Amino acid sequence: MKLLDKAILGSVIVVVIQLLSQTRYYFIAGLVPLFPTFSLIAHYIVGTEQTIVHLKKTIMLGIFSLIPYLIYLLSLYSLVDKFKLSSSLLRASLYWTVSAIILVVLWERVYK
Repeated sequence: MKLLDKAILGSVIVVVIQLLSQTRYYFIAGLVPLFPTFSLIAHYIVGTEQTIVHLKKTIMLGIFSLIPYLIYLLSLYSLVDKFKLSSSLLRASLYWTVSAIILVVLWERVYK
C-alpha cells in the first residue's frame, strides 16, 4: 500500500467522523475510530514484511493497547466535568501517553 493511499484512507475516516458528528447519530463518531482501519494496515505490513511470530506479537500488543485507550476514555469522561474540553482532551491524551509508555516498557521486558 502506497503512502498516499494510507493518507487518503486516514482522511476519509476523518471526514466520516465529521459527518457523523453532525447527525442525530453523533455518538457513532466515537465508534468509527475503533474500526480497525490502521490495524488492518499495520497487520498487513507486518504480516508481509515479518514472520508470523512477529505478526502474532504485534496482534497481542494490540490487545493490550486497549488498556491505555480505556485509561484515556475513563479519564476524559471524568475530566470533562471539571475542565474545558481542550484541557480535558490534553490531560486525557497525556494519561494515554504515560500508560502507553509503561505498556511498551513492560512489553519489552516480557517479549525480548
